[in-house]
Amino acid sequence: MAFSLSSYPVVYRAKYTPGGWKEEFLEKPHKSPEAEAALPPPEAEALADSRNFYSDMPLVSYTTQYGLGCFEGLKALPQKNGGLAIFRPDMNAKRFYNSMKGLFMPPFPAELFVDACVEMVRRNLKLGFTLPYKAEWEKDSYMSADSLYIRPFTYAEGGIGVNISGSPWVVIIGTPVSAYFKEGRSDAVVTNRVRANPNGTGWIKADSNYVIAALAKHEAVEAGYMECVFLDAEKHSFVEEGSSCNIFFLLKSDVLVTPNLGDTILPGITRASILELAGERGVKTEERKISIDEALSETKECFVSGTAAGAAPISSITHNGKKFTFGDGRPGELTRELQKTLKGIQYGALPDTKGWMKAIG
Repeated sequence: MAFSLSSYPVVYRAKYTPGGWKEEFLEKPHKSPEAEAALPPPEAEALADSRNFYSDMPLVSYTTQYGLGCFEGLKALPQKNGGLAIFRPDMNAKRFYNSMKGLFMPPFPAELFVDACVEMVRRNLKLGFTLPYKAEWEKDSYMSADSLYIRPFTYAEGGIGVNISGSPWVVIIGTPVSAYFKEGRSDAVVTNRVRANPNGTGWIKADSNYVIAALAKHEAVEAGYMECVFLDAEKHSFVEEGSSCNIFFLLKSDVLVTPNLGDTILPGITRASILELAGERGVKTEERKISIDEALSETKECFVSGTAAGAAPISSITHNGKKFTFGDGRPGELTRELQKTLKGIQYGALPDTKGWMKAIG
């Protein structure tokens, strides 16, 4: 798994009060990066644990009791010419604002979000916590590349009755991550579980949404697959998402289809970026309902997209015990091109003509 709880020492935190948001940066226990890398596993784990505890935040809260909260995921990526840059933080800021608003929390202003993410990374850089660019990543279009994962999340005030949060915290941490999907594993399976229901929170990046996703992904991996695919709740006929990613199908007609957004599908930032990049390549794109039957019979390339996944190929989908392989089972040409372009922009190997990258000064 790409993620490990080895967060960088400087953490951002803000608390909502009737007067607005009170911001602070906390410097958690740390040594030099070199000294930390040399620690034996028990000491390294103890240090990581010390950064993950906050004595002034309640154990019993609407978040811990009911999963009432939301989060974001974005990346600061090592640049080919040096330094780090964050991919489209303004988009994550808008989604975080909308998620909090959808949960009836006081929403976190977008400008505070972007500034806090940048400053959190910058302060860690000053302490020596950074990631070097490696030319070897270019060989596989950055599929194996490292990055700094930025995790903003909400945490509710103390409470035990079922209720909404009126005075939440926003916390932002950073942790280095490696490639999300393991090389050589690209098969998916349709799950019978339901990720989101109409009029629910599927469009929000809500904590509670990921319980079902985690269960379904675990079942898929235990059965030998890389990923699971969710169908709609009402008819269990239309494709919606993967466990933590949007999904795309390049049909035999050369139309690139992804399920249209609604209240059951998360509006992915990588999803939106891929639609834009594909359109610029002259690829016809459609955002619409696509049945699992159409997807399995008419697709020649399939991939999933997300902050962690990028544009990760899916070689086959198994449905009702039958395996459907796309093309020759290897990543398709469009999938490879989109991955190379997206990652090239993110890592500074290609020019950022869109202003997607926010450099860390």
